[in-house]
Amino acid sequence: MDYSGLAPGLLVEADGPLRIVTMNRPDELNSFDDALHVGMRRVWDLLVDDEGARAVVLTGAGRVFSAGGHVPNFIRNHHDLAARRRDIREGERLARAMLSCELPVVAAVNGPAVGLGCSLATMSDFVVMSEDAFMSDPHVSIGLVAGDGGAVTWPWLTSMLTAKEFLLLGDRIPAAEAARAGLCNRVVPAAEVLETAKAIARRFAALPAQSVRDTKRALNMHLLDSANTVLNFALAAEYESFGTEDIKTRVAEFLAKGGGKTGSTPAPR
Repeated sequence: MDYSGLAPGLLVEADGPLRIVTMNRPDELNSFDDALHVGMRRVWDLLVDDEGARAVVLTGAGRVFSAGGHVPNFIRNHHDLAARRRDIREGERLARAMLSCELPVVAAVNGPAVGLGCSLATMSDFVVMSEDAFMSDPHVSIGLVAGDGGAVTWPWLTSMLTAKEFLLLGDRIPAAEAARAGLCNRVVPAAEVLETAKAIARRFAALPAQSVRDTKRALNMHLLDSANTVLNFALAAEYESFGTEDIKTRVAEFLAKGGGKTGSTPAPR
């Protein structure tokens, strides 16, 4: 399978029956510009068609799993309706493609997983977190509706009350708390995250292929039903929220504090 068209923002490496998918924008904290957004949507179909692939490990290059949305795109989407529509549509297609992927996906959360990065982790099938990492979905606090995954998956992973707390308040969820809440499976030292994720993925890869894939498909039917119920409204509402003054004001405040720069706090989406 040729994954070269996804580079340089998204890299796919073969490790026997595993495919290691790496978000590769470390200088931008693996935030999602347009190219990475499209690549992350496309990669799931390519993986399913890869006859040698039996399991997937998803991780981020550098010190962050993913900071989520690319901050300059927030301002662009406030003014540019065509770009906003394209971004929202890509979000829907990405979520459906990932939830429909038959291969087991292990997220190796090597650092902060924020916004869309957090959604990618919680749409995976097994989550390994670095003990110094955290999850956060601060859509609401920046003035956006949480439309790209959390509202679909989090009520299934944790309680509805807990999902409301984390999605509405947008607080950081340290790795140990994420494990207690049901948002991750393992918490390990930072140096062990990738190898632990690979070890779990190899266990998945060693299982009979049809039984593991179709059991995952059966389980994910709950999530796809949730996506069918929630996504259209949530993403339409997120589209609307990009046009509000709140998003413009909150992003300006974030940038004024030095946010969105290399080495800064992960972006607020």
